[in-house]
Amino acid sequence: MFTRKRRDGEEDTGLPDRAEEHSLPLRPGPRPPGGIQPSRPLPPGAAQGQPAARAGEAPRPPGGSPVETTLMAAAVKLRESEARRLTVGRDISLSGDITSCDELVVEGSVEANIANCRQIEIAESGLFKGAATIEEAEVRGRFEGALTVRGRLFIRNAGKVTGTVRYGQIEIERGGQISGDVEASPGAAPTDETRS
Repeated sequence: MFTRKRRDGEEDTGLPDRAEEHSLPLRPGPRPPGGIQPSRPLPPGAAQGQPAARAGEAPRPPGGSPVETTLMAAAVKLRESEARRLTVGRDISLSGDITSCDELVVEGSVEANIANCRQIEIAESGLFKGAATIEEAEVRGRFEGALTVRGRLFIRNAGKVTGTVRYGQIEIERGGQISGDVEASPGAAPTDETRS
């Protein structure tokens, strides 16, 4: 480790004047009049509060530790997955066409046609009117219209489905209601009960 040569009359404290790694002074230098030290410019590529890169090493991005990078990637994936979920809250009415969403949660009122969606969940306070072709559906509220569920249609005890209904599998809790033109889709996967 290198140390600064002492000037005549200067006391040796045993501390080095500069850190090898960062080239930053460890002891404060003489203060200018007024007591404010002048600021030193940061090395190129170094963010404020970040250490400068070592010679021959690329500068790390802010938050560049492997753990922080992994956490940031997980947060981005979470935001992407949440971006494809649409929730229509209580006391909100929505009408139109809904396309390419993974999950639609209806707590208010929706009058729409759904295409390229994977799942719909209608809460007890929710009402859906229109046409939907989806993979899975869980109905706690009301559905009125044309419903095609390629996978499982689950009607909870407070759920009510009316209209033209096609399903691969169906499960209805005691108290759930279904009425209209209802039939199983041809070629639907058999359930455990029908295999025996």
